[in-house]
Amino acid sequence: MKYKAIIFDMDGTIIDTEHIWEHATRIVIKRHSAIVLSEEEERELRFKITGLNNAKVCQLIIDLFKLTVPLEHLMKEKSLIAHDLYEKHVRFMDGFTEFHNKARALNMKTAVATNAVYETVHITDKKLNLKQFFGEHLYSISDVDNIGKPSPLIYRYAAHRLDVNPEQCIAIEDSAHGITAARAAGMFCIGFNGAGRPDQVHKSHLIVDRFGDIDLNGLLV
Repeated sequence: MKYKAIIFDMDGTIIDTEHIWEHATRIVIKRHSAIVLSEEEERELRFKITGLNNAKVCQLIIDLFKLTVPLEHLMKEKSLIAHDLYEKHVRFMDGFTEFHNKARALNMKTAVATNAVYETVHITDKKLNLKQFFGEHLYSISDVDNIGKPSPLIYRYAAHRLDVNPEQCIAIEDSAHGITAARAAGMFCIGFNGAGRPDQVHKSHLIVDRFGDIDLNGLLV
């Protein structure tokens, strides 16, 4: 078998949460800055921050809007807003459970490799029971000294914990930063375009709009 494992990104890939983090970002910007972005500027900001970890997003916001609020404070504030929204609105992406069941039926190992911190993964697991799909293979930026994508470290770490070579892994990602990380780790990367943002996924090996578009049998030949 060419591939032995599938490693999933979390936010925007297996769970529908990108709108939650974008909303949290808008709230903290509005709280701390009087600057109003144009639609074009909002699109540019969204492209830059999609797939980045919270620390990098908050530092970018501080630099862009010339804020005086400390980085740690802004990170905590934004996380509290997002986690409250998670408790109310987090859900799986359509088709994920069926796709995962098919992968396991084909004896594929699976894991999560996310830029989210452990606390976010824990909240998501508590709400959706991620462990029913991945067991203990839920890996976050907290596992790699908070070095996030586009660094390949989190993907290499997940492959190591699965006891599979990175070249034998399929990564599924929805962001340009995540795709850069997966490809740098040596994995075959599927760009998940569920949010309808082709500019985020165009550097992947394969682009799909939904899990049902992935032909696992064809990839495993």
